[in-house]
Parts: sequence; C-alpha cells; structure tokens
Amino acid sequence: MIRLAALALLAAAAPAADQEAGYQVVPSKADPAVKAFDDPSYIFAGDRLPADAPLAVFLPGTNGKPAYNAGLMRFVAGLGYRAIALGYDNDPAVVQVCTTDPDPDCASDFREMRVFGTGKSRAVSNPRAEAIVPRLVALLRLLEREQPGRGWGRYLDGDSLNWGAILFSGQSQGAGMAAWIAKRHKVRRVVLFSSPWETSGRQRRPAPWISGPSATPVARWQAAYNSRENTVPLIRAAYAALGLPAAQVHVLTLDLPPGFGANSPNPYHGAGIRDPRYAELWRTMFGKGTDAPE
Repeated sequence: MIRLAALALLAAAAPAADQEAGYQVVPSKADPAVKAFDDPSYIFAGDRLPADAPLAVFLPGTNGKPAYNAGLMRFVAGLGYRAIALGYDNDPAVVQVCTTDPDPDCASDFREMRVFGTGKSRAVSNPRAEAIVPRLVALLRLLEREQPGRGWGRYLDGDSLNWGAILFSGQSQGAGMAAWIAKRHKVRRVVLFSSPWETSGRQRRPAPWISGPSATPVARWQAAYNSRENTVPLIRAAYAALGLPAAQVHVLTLDLPPGFGANSPNPYHGAGIRDPRYAELWRTMFGKGTDAPE
C-alpha cells in the first residue's frame, strides 16, 4: 500500500480549472416522482470541456448530502470531467440492517434496491425514483434538455446509462454503492473512500458480493482509507476481497490527523474526501478526464 504521511498539498495544488462554478438541481425538478431525499445534487462542468469528456459521479455516505462533497467534485471537474455529487436515499446504512441478517445476500439485495429500486430485498425498500440510477438518468435528461449541445446526453443509453463513459465514486455507504455498480457494469473508473465493509456470518467475512466477479477490470479501481479509522480491519478485508492489489497504487493509506470532524466518534472516516491536503491523492485516484481507460 502507498502511505501518504507527508501529504501537505493544499487546495492551491488543484488545477486552475478547479474553480469552475457549480450549480444545484433538486431531484424533484428532474423527476416529480421524487418525494423524499430531495437535497440538491451539485453539478460542475466547464465551458471548455470537449463534448466527449467523461462524467464523474460521487455518492455520499449514510446521511450525507451532496453539498458535503461539492469541494471534491469541483476539484475533479478541474481534472477534465463533468462532475456530479448526487443525492439519493442513503439512510439507513447497509451495515445497520444486514450485519445480523442470516441471509448472505442481504447486503447485495439492499444495494440493488438503493441503486436501481428493484430486487427482492427484505431489509429495505424505496421508490424507484429515490434510487441512484433512475435519479441520475432523470438528471442527465434534464441537463440535456436545458443545455443542448453540452454533451450530457452521451452518458445515456436509452433508459439506462452509458456505463463506460462514467466514473463512479463514493465515501462510506456511497463507496459501497459505487463498488456494487462497478461489479455489475464495466464503468470508466471506480474510486472508493473507506468502504465497502459489510460482513456476512459469524466470522464477519466480507459479504459474498464483494468477492464476486467484476465487470470492471481491476486496473480501473482505486481505493483509500485512513489508517486510524474504526473499521480498518473490515475495510482491508473488503479491499482484498475485491481483488485490489495492496502492494500497488490501487489502495492508498491515509494518515494525516483530521482537519474536519475532529470531535466525531470516527473522525478519520470522512477526512479523505473533505481535507484539501489530500489534493494530490485526489489527482492520482481520479486521473485526468483525457486519460484513456486502462
């Protein structure tokens, strides 16, 4: 694993374009069927981006709002992406309802319900409009209507997504959603912060879906966690089950003292996405929008 103990780069290390102005869209504007979890999504897209620039989508953790991730996605937009911090139904967390459930598929079924609004989950349910993919499709259609010629439509494939043109990222529960998506669809890239880490059985092994086959090649995965998080053993086990090579750049270990949320029960958990001292790490994990997929 790569240890970044001395990372002291501040937001000034971001590319000049990272100052792209963003704007907000509430999910119910894109789809009137949305009745809950209607916190605005944040969109960043520079005027000079080529029409074929890739899209980066970030999914917040449990009880997280897109506003918490706006700074990170503004930075990512400066790397040559159109960038969206997307709101979705993210409460409760999968570990809150599936850790003691004897069904080994509880976590995967939970995530299918949250991602697509479909499946056979007994642990959780939500309207399809509150699920991640339907919300993203509705938002992209709205942006394409309101901003014709800007390239938003290239991320759509009928009623679904053009998966290969989209980078999925997230933190905590959102990272697990990004990983679950990348397992099932060949996405451009997947960037994980401190998750997934749900377990199954008395031995608390990673949930079976984590070690299952992946549609997205391992070369397109990037992951990070802080060495002082409360759930480090579970995160490490999950990253190993995902098949991420720990000795290479696919897993990064953070260990700067927290600059945000120092008084929370797990202050290191969210530091990797909000602390601008990790700017160089963000640059490594997300890559440039002009990079060819591996």
